[in-house]
Amino acid sequence: MPKESILGQIASDTSGATAIEYGLIAALISVSAITAMGSLGNTLTNTFTYVSNQMATAQTGKL
Repeated sequence: MPKESILGQIASDTSGATAIEYGLIAALISVSAITAMGSLGNTLTNTFTYVSNQMATAQTGKL
């Protein structure tokens, strides 16, 4: 029974590949979520600013 060389064992070892793949998937999901939440935050800020301005204008009677 021939012994496999150390380099051959390292090349055929795939136990860490799955962990790396899961890490990459988690990183992609995180970046996507951060981007979506940032965009949503900007939209909400604009909406509340608009509503606030409209309420201030209505309060002064210049609508």
